[in-house]
Amino acid sequence: MPAPGPSADSAGPGDPALAAVEKYDDDFGGDPDAALFPAEAAVLTRAVDKRRREFTTGRICAHRALRALGEAAVPILPGEHREPRWPDGVVGSITHTAGYRAAVVARTVAGRAVSVGIDAEPNEATPGGVLREISLPDERDRLTELGRAHPAVAWDRLLFSAKESVYKAWFPLARRWLGFADADLTLTVEGDHNHDDGGPGFGAGGDGLVARGGFQARLLVAGPVLPTGEELTGFTGRWVVGRGLLVTAIALGC
Repeated sequence: MPAPGPSADSAGPGDPALAAVEKYDDDFGGDPDAALFPAEAAVLTRAVDKRRREFTTGRICAHRALRALGEAAVPILPGEHREPRWPDGVVGSITHTAGYRAAVVARTVAGRAVSVGIDAEPNEATPGGVLREISLPDERDRLTELGRAHPAVAWDRLLFSAKESVYKAWFPLARRWLGFADADLTLTVEGDHNHDDGGPGFGAGGDGLVARGGFQARLLVAGPVLPTGEELTGFTGRWVVGRGLLVTAIALGC
C-alpha cells in the first residue's frame, strides 16, 4: 500500500532520514535474515500463534527498515509500557492487523523534535458504542459529513487509527498517557480516486485505492516542550484506504 506519510526524506545519497517496510503476509520465502533475535523470541514464550506471527513479522519489518535507514538491525524489545525500544539515534513505530504488518523508522536530529507513528486497521466500522468512547462531539459531526460524501471509508475506524498514530508519535516525546479525548482530529480527503493514481493495484474498485488524505490533531492538553523551546500543540498526518485496509501515519520533524 502506498505509504500515507513521507516515503523517504533523503538526508544524502544512500542515507535516508526515514524508511518504511510493509508486508501483506507472514511468508519471507526462506530469507535467512527473516528471523527474530533470541531476546525477541524470548518475549513470545507464552504467546498464542496469532500474537507470535504478528510480533515476528512486525519485528522483521522493523529490522529491514533499520537496514534501509543504514543502521544495523538490533533486537526491538518492549519497554515498560509495551512500546518498542529503538536504538540510540532512531525513533520508530510498528503496526499489525489482519493481512498487513509495517514498520517505520527515522533518524533523530539534534535540536529538532522527531517522532513517528503508524497504525493499520481493517476498513470496517467499529463495534457499536466504540465511536462515542473514542471521539469528541465535534469529531462525530465531521465524520457524519464525510460519511455522506465518501461512504466507502469506515470513518469511525479511520478516526480511531489516526488517534492511535497520534499516541504513538506523542508518547516518545511526552512519556505520558494521551487519552482519546485529549486531541481533536480533523480528517480531510484529497484527490479524485476515480482513476488509477495510487500505484500498481490501487486503481478504483476491487482491492485498489479507495481514498486518501490527511489529518490535523489539535492537542487539548499541555504538550511537552520541544528542543526548539516551543510547546507541542498538535500533529499533522496522512492516511490511505485500500485493499480492505486503512493506514494512518505521522512523521514529525522528518
